[in-house]
Amino acid sequence: MNKSEQIAMLSSFSNTPGAPGFEGAVSKLATSYLKDLGQVIPDKMHNLYLSREENSFQLDQTAERKQAGRLCVQLDAHQDEVSFMVSAIRENGTLEFVNLGGWVTSNIPAHLVKVMTRDGSYVTGLTTSKPPHFMSEAEKAAALKLEDVVIDVGSKSLEDTLKLGIEVGLPVVPDVEARYLEDQDILLGKAFDCRAGCSAIVNVMHELAGEKLGVDVVAALSTQEEVGTRGAQVTANRVKPDLAIVFEGCPADDTFTPTYKAQTCLGKGPMLRYIDARMVTHPGFQRYALDLAAEQNIPCQRAVRSGGSTNGAPIHLSNQGVPTIVIGIPVRYIHTSYGMVSLRDFQASVDLATSILRALNADVYDKL
Repeated sequence: MNKSEQIAMLSSFSNTPGAPGFEGAVSKLATSYLKDLGQVIPDKMHNLYLSREENSFQLDQTAERKQAGRLCVQLDAHQDEVSFMVSAIRENGTLEFVNLGGWVTSNIPAHLVKVMTRDGSYVTGLTTSKPPHFMSEAEKAAALKLEDVVIDVGSKSLEDTLKLGIEVGLPVVPDVEARYLEDQDILLGKAFDCRAGCSAIVNVMHELAGEKLGVDVVAALSTQEEVGTRGAQVTANRVKPDLAIVFEGCPADDTFTPTYKAQTCLGKGPMLRYIDARMVTHPGFQRYALDLAAEQNIPCQRAVRSGGSTNGAPIHLSNQGVPTIVIGIPVRYIHTSYGMVSLRDFQASVDLATSILRALNADVYDKL
């Protein structure tokens, strides 16, 4: 894909609403990009699978694949985004809500959101809280609590809100339209965690279309990562991979960390982590990926993380253990309504994954 196509695809994925458990629109968009590349299969969790047309066997033919000695590599990225869910409607028509994913409460107020209605359409709302004019000095000094924030959809009563089709249990997502900042070669928008990864998988699969590889490749766009890496538990059990490459929109640290400690900078390539809170990266696969990147002049960053996790956690523990690496695409201001992603980092992530898949075979696997 050329840059304009990448920008259009990233923007489309970013703009599409997809709260955990409500990823249907994202799955539909991904299908439109992947349908001509092989066998596209959804499941009841809205996980979406693509088994390449060039693969030796189709998705559920694990026994035949193993018998033929073909290795399978799973590509992973999650479709969902940090968001909210309506938990109650007040008598004045405003909405109480709970978080879906890891938010810092102080980042939530004063942003536009989209509230899903019972027919699947969306109503515009505003996250808000008590104005400072009505707050005591103690309230101003206190940390903001989630229960002090509500969503205002402009109605005047409970009845008005119900007439809009809003109900308890429906999702809410940030209302943000992606835009390309040409001077910086950066895309500004929402949900790059992990729509940047979804876009990267689409790009990789298009790059490899028609090529015969030394491994079979199945892409799985998973659901409900932000609420506990749930979809990937299902995809790993279905794909039964021998190796896995997980794409993740990972938090950039270059705007608040001393230069010598920054490991996830915008514009310096994907971040490959050695460890996070739930996975020690397979050292052989990690070394292979980093050596290949150096050989092909693909910029990469290395990181040691004490917190956070990815779909690599359930995937690497699936079956009898799966060597797994994480290609992290740096995103500034992750888990807020806005994020920034570098087109240079995106392209380098695509290049790295594509190079790995072209080079992998049974001999390489045995040496990892």
